[in-house]
Amino acid sequence: MIYDIRHVTTYSYEAPVGYSLCALRLRPTSRAGQRVIDVQIDIDPPAAKRIRRECFFGNSFEIVHIEAEHRELSVTARARIAVSRPVAPAATACWEDVRQQAFSAKDLGPQSPAHFIYASRVVTLDEPVVAYARESFPPGRQVLEGAVNLMERIWDDFDYDPKATLVSTPLGEAFEKKKGVCQDFAHIMIAGLRGVGLPARYVSGYLRTVPPAGQERLEGADATHAWVAVWCGPLDGWVGLDPTNKILVGDDHIILAEGRDYADVAPIDGVILSSGGQDVDVGVDVIPIASENVPPTFA
Repeated sequence: MIYDIRHVTTYSYEAPVGYSLCALRLRPTSRAGQRVIDVQIDIDPPAAKRIRRECFFGNSFEIVHIEAEHRELSVTARARIAVSRPVAPAATACWEDVRQQAFSAKDLGPQSPAHFIYASRVVTLDEPVVAYARESFPPGRQVLEGAVNLMERIWDDFDYDPKATLVSTPLGEAFEKKKGVCQDFAHIMIAGLRGVGLPARYVSGYLRTVPPAGQERLEGADATHAWVAVWCGPLDGWVGLDPTNKILVGDDHIILAEGRDYADVAPIDGVILSSGGQDVDVGVDVIPIASENVPPTFA
């Protein structure tokens, strides 16, 4: 499947901003299951300096300096990506064996499970969350079977409610409310998996949505999304699960960045020199196309 993606973020400020320093994580990279054909990122007002880097986990990020005074900042990322993900394994090792293999790992590269076993900046291993996850992992259960069961329970027990949490809401509070958004569900699932000793990482990206039968697709109807990848051992590697939708990750999921939690992969963060508040608006389009040979609209 080939997609054209447009991700527009607009900041509106109450007072003029004299200087902005931003970190952008809006440039998808080629990785297992997806190939980046083209990417373009436009910034208005134009940046005085742009410095591209790659983080330890292989995500592309860009440091942007904006020195022109402005009351609005617009960042538009466009990409064309081909996605072809492997089918999830039909059978995996039991979770106790995978846990032992993870703690015995000697590889410390970006894909190593060793980086995704412990608590991280946002994913705290709260005991109520860990106790909840343990119910999905009785002795001898296959690791992917247990992870799927945990995903299904989160989908059954939690309500999707964009008004229930903020990006800064602690994991434990979202768990107590049993409400939240994809970011909350991903963090809760990751905390539960790590709490029983299983490596789990946070994945941000996009999910293609299909309009109801007989209705046209609306511009901006798609959104940024978050899900989980669980390590199923050295043979089967990482498998993606989407607790917000109770599905295994497939060709409708496009990866933007991966890390230990949201703090590693936030699409935009930084500092500004200004006073007063700000509003932010985000619009995303994920459009399937027939062929990568069709000229990109942003070329």
